Amino acid sequence: MKNTIAERIFDFLKDFPPFHLLTQEQLSNVSKNVKVVYLQKEKYVFKNNDEIHNHFYVVKDGAIGIFREEDNLLVDKCDEGDIFGLRALIRKGNYILSAKAIEESIIYSISSELLEKIITTNIEVNKFLLASFATNTRNPYSNENQGTLFGQIKKIQKNELNFTEIQSAQYSKNPITCTLDTTISEASILMTNKRIGSIVITKQDKPIGIITDKDLRTKIATGKFSIEDKVHKIMSFPVITYPENISIAEAQIAMLQNKITHLCITKDGTVNSKLTGILSEHDIVVIHGNNPSVLIKEVKRATKAETLRYIRNKAEQLIQGYINQHIPIFFISKVISSINDAIIEKAIALSLEEMDTPPPTTFGWLSLGSQGRKEQLLLTDQDNALVFENVPQKDYNRTKDYFISLSKKVTQKLNTVGFEFCPAKMMASNPRWCLSLQEWKNQFNNWITQPDQDKIMLCTIFFDYTLVYGNQELVNTMSDSIFKSINTYEIFLNFLGLNALKNPPPLSFFRNFLVEHSGRHKDQFDIKTRAIMPMVDAARLLVLSHNIKEYNSTILRFEKLTQIEPQNKDLFTSCINAFEILLTFRTQQGLLHKNSGRFIDLKSLSKADRLKLKGCFKSIKDIQDLIRTRFNLSQLL
Repeated sequence: MKNTIAERIFDFLKDFPPFHLLTQEQLSNVSKNVKVVYLQKEKYVFKNNDEIHNHFYVVKDGAIGIFREEDNLLVDKCDEGDIFGLRALIRKGNYILSAKAIEESIIYSISSELLEKIITTNIEVNKFLLASFATNTRNPYSNENQGTLFGQIKKIQKNELNFTEIQSAQYSKNPITCTLDTTISEASILMTNKRIGSIVITKQDKPIGIITDKDLRTKIATGKFSIEDKVHKIMSFPVITYPENISIAEAQIAMLQNKITHLCITKDGTVNSKLTGILSEHDIVVIHGNNPSVLIKEVKRATKAETLRYIRNKAEQLIQGYINQHIPIFFISKVISSINDAIIEKAIALSLEEMDTPPPTTFGWLSLGSQGRKEQLLLTDQDNALVFENVPQKDYNRTKDYFISLSKKVTQKLNTVGFEFCPAKMMASNPRWCLSLQEWKNQFNNWITQPDQDKIMLCTIFFDYTLVYGNQELVNTMSDSIFKSINTYEIFLNFLGLNALKNPPPLSFFRNFLVEHSGRHKDQFDIKTRAIMPMVDAARLLVLSHNIKEYNSTILRFEKLTQIEPQNKDLFTSCINAFEILLTFRTQQGLLHKNSGRFIDLKSLSKADRLKLKGCFKSIKDIQDLIRTRFNLSQLL
């Protein structure tokens, strides 16, 4: 007797990926084992932090919304043919989002055991699921790439970013090995002494087998083999090998489909090359702990600056993983800025606990410069300031002394974390930059109405401020005062324009890079001064000219400008692309050389990279031409 329900399911699934990649026999088997579920509107399939079901789901009719539970934000919508609930199965972790019917729906529930059989026997489905998992999309092969969970990432707030699965896996680079002649006893002693859960059996540095703690429990403790037997008696072989750049997604899927807990890492990813590492299920658990939300939670639990330094170093590993996986630099900067902000907040909180008394009045801690713009990816020097509420004159000295003392504690902790003291002392611990609200208003007004070269330089740093801790109203009042001064002295923008043109596109007459001619960085290219800052200065000037104060990030400033000036949209878009390339280059160089990445040895770059850098310089020229024309600066140069 025909199973008409299974036939209907078969006819439906065959038109949707990855089921269209199954053989007829495989799809028929899936269809016979599907459970049909009817859902009324608002009915949950699963909720955030629920234990994973042993099923994943396909929408037959209706629509299922994927929600972030804490604020009920809809982050994805699944309709006919879409799969959901799969990533948690592959991750082997609780659900991190919630799924509920946003209209009356019918879904198909498919067993995870069937999934394991499919990805083990069908290579095309395996590839599809790997691509889907690693790119965070339901259908990675579609032209539109519909269903990208992070498609609207620029609107997502700081705690929502988690690219863990597409990070490069951090594996153990000094695997413990032995030879075929080693006894199980000797191998066990070696594992115990090294405090490891596995040992790789090698021949001529190539992996041929592996023993884990589980082998010792199931094969030795049970008496099946003698502890004096050779390791080849109980080793698992052949080993599963992957190259050094394996992602967490690939590792998890490999372990899932092979039902193993360790992968051997070799030079070229095959068993015929040198063993360079071992990756365990435990390593992946640790990596999952090294994601933004976990790091921020660690920051909140920290009780001393040394712990904050350790966390910031873990963030550096996070950056490296994101860069290796080509995550857009804008996303990376949002993640790292969130971690930086959390560290600063904690440093302030710890310092306040050390003070003898509570603050005498409200205050605000400001990050300036690159951190104020959310562009400080690497550990560079500090730029910060403090504003406190106006107090009666008789209380002023006592109040200022308090906040200078507090600021010294904070800046010292940040220095311990790795943010060096600013050589120019542009820090809140400097009495010049620890001021009352009225003093700051007077200061900015002076810079704007009586500009000179030094004051303009200070404006380029202090105008990019962001409140990290304290009274937002103080900062709002400061901002209002700044724009009031600019509006009453509009020629200030011309001075700011001249400053934005002081570093022209960094190519000589013969289209060679302009490099440093002397000093410690002779013959190196200063990517910050000659390329990044002209973009930063241009974006700041143009946004200020439109009286916009809500945007500090260079990229967000240019994006806002595309809306305000649609006639210049192509130019501003090219500036965004160029800025992202420049920021990525600097970050890569900083990670490579363990410094700020500011100075680049051009000889170390490939021809393609040099050409990519040069391609950014046209955007610098074009935006500077616009500024020169708009502010009538040609006659002043």
